[in-house]
Amino acid sequence: MNIYNQEKSKLVNSVFDRVYKNYDLMNDIMSFGVHRLWKKNLISWMNPQPEDKIIDVASGTGDLAKIISQKNKNQNNIHCVEPNQGMLETGEKKLKYLKNIKWYLCPAEQLPFENDTFDFYTISYGIRNVTNINQCLKEGYRVLKPGGRFLCLEFSKVENEIFNMFYQNYSKLIPIFGKFFVGSSDPYEYLVSSIDKFYNQYELVELMKSNRFSNVQFRNLSNGISAIHSGWKI
Repeated sequence: MNIYNQEKSKLVNSVFDRVYKNYDLMNDIMSFGVHRLWKKNLISWMNPQPEDKIIDVASGTGDLAKIISQKNKNQNNIHCVEPNQGMLETGEKKLKYLKNIKWYLCPAEQLPFENDTFDFYTISYGIRNVTNINQCLKEGYRVLKPGGRFLCLEFSKVENEIFNMFYQNYSKLIPIFGKFFVGSSDPYEYLVSSIDKFYNQYELVELMKSNRFSNVQFRNLSNGISAIHSGWKI
């Protein structure tokens, strides 16, 4: 791991060390609860069946895994991967009643699974924080079965100029919310900065294609505040 990657890994881990106790609360406050609708949009497009084996990477506190599990009456075999100890422990505690979900403490770039294991790979608001995105995508492709599908939900770029003006002004308030509700603005300054620096919808499509995914598409949510990207291992 080079020096830049080491520093990013330390920075991201320190951010989540500070926010995991209030992570779910802040997600609801910052998005006015809309993040739950965005996640349901992903699952609707994904359309997992009860027999599908699923890996959810950068699981956080397990929101997406919980919704997937509920959709199919807790029949899916779901493996949650999370690199931050505090986030993982929070998720495990929150979802301990769901016996079909297993948790793994590891980074997205080094998954502890065999080739061709999963029907679906999901990552929700996590790929932006990954140290090496190309390696994350390579690992995603590796662990998917032939015919398996990769789905990524992430903040993206608002395409309407007027709406984007309001969105950018609102983003400036997010660190203030963090200071008020969590006691620190620093993690949320990182959040706003990381969103601003991340790939746009079309750039992420090309990055996925360069890592062997086929039939890559995206769908904008809320004028592009978030976007779902989908690709297949064929």
